[in-house]
Amino acid sequence: MEVSSSPISIQTTPLQDHPEALPKPYKKSFVTTLMEAATLRSHSFKEDTYFISNLKSSEKKALQELKEKLVASEASDSSMWGVPLLGGDDKADVILLKFLRARDFRVSDSLNMLLKCLAWRKEFGADNVVEEELGFKELEGVVAYMHGYDREGHPVCYNAYGVFKDKEMYERIFGDDEKLQKFLRWRVQVLERGINLLHFKPGGVNSIIQVTDLKDMPKRELRVASNHILSLFQDNYPEMVARKIFINVPWYFSVLYSMFSPFLTQRTKSKFVISKEGNVAETLYKFIRPEDVPIQYGGLSRPSDLQNGPPKPASEFTVKGGEKVNIQIEGIEAGATITWDIVVGGWDLEYSAEFVPSAEGSYTIAVEKPRKVAASEEAIHNSFTPHEPGKMVLSVDNTTSRRKKVAAYRYIVRKSTALVPATFNYAN
Repeated sequence: MEVSSSPISIQTTPLQDHPEALPKPYKKSFVTTLMEAATLRSHSFKEDTYFISNLKSSEKKALQELKEKLVASEASDSSMWGVPLLGGDDKADVILLKFLRARDFRVSDSLNMLLKCLAWRKEFGADNVVEEELGFKELEGVVAYMHGYDREGHPVCYNAYGVFKDKEMYERIFGDDEKLQKFLRWRVQVLERGINLLHFKPGGVNSIIQVTDLKDMPKRELRVASNHILSLFQDNYPEMVARKIFINVPWYFSVLYSMFSPFLTQRTKSKFVISKEGNVAETLYKFIRPEDVPIQYGGLSRPSDLQNGPPKPASEFTVKGGEKVNIQIEGIEAGATITWDIVVGGWDLEYSAEFVPSAEGSYTIAVEKPRKVAASEEAIHNSFTPHEPGKMVLSVDNTTSRRKKVAAYRYIVRKSTALVPATFNYAN
């Protein structure tokens, strides 16, 4: 039997109770000031609903004109992502509106973009690329991959090119033009997998989220590949990205962004989210629930979790600077096994877990002794089976820090009909 809810409380120990731990005041550095100035403060991107009734009269007219021009073209019987473009249904309208929006509802420009895209898809074989075996097993789940959904149901695509700082790896993947073209094909394959998850219907999920990790990314070496990818996506996948989140952003990237930002449209800027190093979990949690965020980015999601159906929901909390939080999971019966996951974004604090028996005179059991958790550590996964009833207390101690941190935990209790000695199972 499984139980995933029992009385729970979060206790906090204010900084004032530990005056010896008061952090010293600090002044912002010049780099920190630049980073904050470069952080986007524009209005959040508002995705199109694709309801015809919400269009302006000029936009409705443009949609009709595009259909008429498409009928008169050689591509009148074409389809895209399995949707006939002149099928007369909502799905076709969603796709056509994406091309119109990408060209500010200029019909001729939209038609030209659409026809070029159709020609490219035919030449590239984009409709069948998802089924191909391209031999990039070592890159799957590392360089570019679909993983979970955001809070609004958008599929999320993660991109991380830091592995290519290894020259041997770089040469193996990008050593010549043939290898580059094969990589681009694989990268399109990943995107097509994400697009296959979209609804293509008014009011549905019609775009994905892109998360790009800039940590250790070799800028100069990847310039050619990056330009190819950017060009392919801009020309052939209009309005397919609802938000672009850049994480582990070095300070110079933010300075460059602040320089070219005035030349971007408000709509484009509203899709961007920039997060400096150390703020990854805090940023991602705003858009993606912790149980859907990969463990390497401060979440609770492991690759193996995706094979076991929808992830088990997590509870979110914050740990303020100078604060200690105790999570008490009560009502654990003798012989039951409690399994938990816990993570704090950018840890760099002390963590411990103990079991407190209900009976007076019983000794508290140190399940995990207090230890400093490094900033780079991933979520902790552990389990414990007590031989007597009691409660589990998970503690995170942030009393020596001035910084507020996001955190999440989840647990499940499996009851047992037989009493067993206390046992520990460790897995990080």
